[in-house]
Amino acid sequence: MYSIGTLAMRTGVKVPTIRYYEQIRLLPEPERTQGNQRRYGQSELEKLGFIKHARDLGFPIEAISSLISLNDRPDRSCAEAGEIAQRQLVDVRDRIASLTRLEAELARIADGCSGVGVADDCYVLASLADHAKCESEH
Repeated sequence: MYSIGTLAMRTGVKVPTIRYYEQIRLLPEPERTQGNQRRYGQSELEKLGFIKHARDLGFPIEAISSLISLNDRPDRSCAEAGEIAQRQLVDVRDRIASLTRLEAELARIADGCSGVGVADDCYVLASLADHAKCESEH
């Protein structure tokens, strides 16, 4: 059995986050000692590792909840898990595209500044003050 601190250390998940996952029912309520301290077993350690890995991959809580439900029922089809992963992949690709546009616009603005002159004539400040000066939507 693990204390919440040990569970946090072994998984890299902070104690308040573990409590939050219990509150929203991603993790089950843990057993308690006579002194009311939380105690976790191997299955909770593995489930928390699953949650952490999914969060590291950017899955939203709702998707993780669905994935846990599927994982807890090994006889169910994995089609839903594949669909959830595909949606996450699309979301990540959309964010990458958005960040790429943002990078290009920031590079254009930064490159437009010679660093010579006064703030009143600064290309960066003028670009930030007037969104119409942007070459693309970002």
